[in-house]
Amino acid sequence: MNKDIVIHICCAACAVYPVEKLVKDGYSVTGFWYNPNIHPYVEYTKRLQSLKHYSELIDLDTVYDESYDLDEFLRQVSSNPSVPERCYHCYRMRLQRTAEFTKQEGLELFTSTLSVSPYQNHNLLIAVANEAAKRVGVKFKYIDFREGYRQGHNKARELGLYMQKYCGCIYSERDRFIDMKPENIVKKF
Repeated sequence: MNKDIVIHICCAACAVYPVEKLVKDGYSVTGFWYNPNIHPYVEYTKRLQSLKHYSELIDLDTVYDESYDLDEFLRQVSSNPSVPERCYHCYRMRLQRTAEFTKQEGLELFTSTLSVSPYQNHNLLIAVANEAAKRVGVKFKYIDFREGYRQGHNKARELGLYMQKYCGCIYSERDRFIDMKPENIVKKF
């Protein structure tokens, strides 16, 4: 069986456990960055630079699609930015591009670091990824990495990787901080 796999990476902190697990399970892993949902651009840049640093640290072959198509992301989610509607569009954009990259590289299997998070909608993630895989002619391998979420984040802290405070989009940032007092928000940054 071919053990090559592309992993869509949303951030370095969420990549730690999934990449280690895949390598331990005998996969040859190629990382793939495509995240036009991340807002603001400063946050996008912090996450991108942290992943580049992490990829160098562990010698992970990672390809970066740095096209920052925030306008298209916002166009898709702005008519209904509630959860899970915005998550559907977010997953679809990123996992469709990951499926296309997988095919372009002559590979047939992809997964995502999104499945390490206990905060993601795993059923929706699986459905969207399988749709993208079918459209493109590759396969999505769902792996529930949640058991390693804390372990991976602890190691990310030890490595000095950037640790974000919200999922990524402008709406998730709002949802994360909306009920906090302004002085407490400032303390977090």
